[in-house]
Amino acid sequence: MSVLDEQTPHGFRIYTEAERARRDASPWTLVQGVLAPLQFVVFLVSLALVVRYLLTGSGYEAATVSIVVKTLVLYAIMVTGSIWEKVVFGKWLFAKPFFWEDVFSFVVIALHTLYIWALSTGSLSPDQLMAVALAAYAAYVVNAGQFLRKLRLARLEAAAVS
Repeated sequence: MSVLDEQTPHGFRIYTEAERARRDASPWTLVQGVLAPLQFVVFLVSLALVVRYLLTGSGYEAATVSIVVKTLVLYAIMVTGSIWEKVVFGKWLFAKPFFWEDVFSFVVIALHTLYIWALSTGSLSPDQLMAVALAAYAAYVVNAGQFLRKLRLARLEAAAVS
């Protein structure tokens, strides 16, 4: 282990100097920086609408629209995130520093896509659809936590490197 590795809070470097330079120069970094908090706000609004529907039985349409919007924002952040990963690490997905975040992102995408499929086919009841949405949202919270942790580690790493 090098001195630099010992100075990082997690024992390995997330970014090489070249990767950090590509990250900082990429417009996709800004796109991710805008979409991530937007997705979180959409998630909070949608979660409130879903819970409202489950507690009161009213507002199904608003909850449904909000879940579809949340899914579209998720797809946007996943596509642009893949582009960002290609620019920074040279791989569309599963770059070593973000491997587990990407793996879990596919769980999140699968659950959101299951919701869209079930909604479009009418294969689940409204309450079952909301249960799928809540499962997707729980997975999203875990995934968002993974990325926030990685962001914090990257900031600590940058401070240690400089």
